[in-house]
Amino acid sequence: MSFTSKNVILILLLGFFIVGGGVEQVNAQQGLKKKVDELFVKASSGEVMFRDMVEPAKDSIAAMGADAVPFLVEKFTTKSARERTTIIEILKKIGSPAVPYLIRSLKNPDYLIVQRVCAALGDIRDSSAVEPLMQVTSHKEWQVREQALGALGNIASSGAADPIVFSLEDSIGLVRKAAVVAAGKTGLSEAIRPLVHMLGDDFYGARLSAADALLRLDTTLVVEVLADSMISPNSFVGNLGCYVLGQIGSDDAIEVLMRQTRSEDPSRRAHAAVAIIKADPDDNCGYRGRILENETDRLTLLKIKSAI
Repeated sequence: MSFTSKNVILILLLGFFIVGGGVEQVNAQQGLKKKVDELFVKASSGEVMFRDMVEPAKDSIAAMGADAVPFLVEKFTTKSARERTTIIEILKKIGSPAVPYLIRSLKNPDYLIVQRVCAALGDIRDSSAVEPLMQVTSHKEWQVREQALGALGNIASSGAADPIVFSLEDSIGLVRKAAVVAAGKTGLSEAIRPLVHMLGDDFYGARLSAADALLRLDTTLVVEVLADSMISPNSFVGNLGCYVLGQIGSDDAIEVLMRQTRSEDPSRRAHAAVAIIKADPDDNCGYRGRILENETDRLTLLKIKSAI
């Protein structure tokens, strides 16, 4: 047998083994998918008969590790809230080994999958997902932007500051709210001024979340910025600002509030007085007498006395 003939035979044998190995790999993947599907029926079931099997089924899928992730991600198109929650719970159990495939899935053309992958990454809280999540905060679908910002807030990496602050001006209220919450969770001092401005946001969810977010940040700087913003023509800024100052309750905060009790706006005086009462419920500083003595508006007096 010539040398050339031997080479041809070796190549044919190698091709046979490669094809055979490929078939085996496909069969193994199909078997794994079938197993995941069978377990997932129990893991996501609300049926009484499967009640005791739900958690063991979740654990069994999670034990498969990264190999199970592609089959879980493809289920993200489900319309069932229970199934969606179950997928995310299992991915969270798998943890960091699931992250590489989830990151690749952020480029999926189906925005519904991308949106839910963001939620899963937020629950896993692996810092390697920060940069990829930052990239989808500018996604054309607002639902993806919202979930990406929520995930960045859960991971709480200061490296995500720029897209979070930028998203505070998003055209969609729910996205702005997600950015506000993320800024608070991440402790972004650079977000204080825009957050104070957002106390006057058109969307109530964004402005109320802004008030809560400010309480997570540097309170000294928050009081300083609020003191300069109480004269805003947007009444929400000053009124919610009173709430924030009352929650902070420092001497500087009370001083700003006392100035607001002399506002020309009866509503502002009421907000300021109520905030002071909540900050000093036992009237240890003796502010109540001065407030009541100076107030002439009957409705404002009623609000103050109700707070007392």
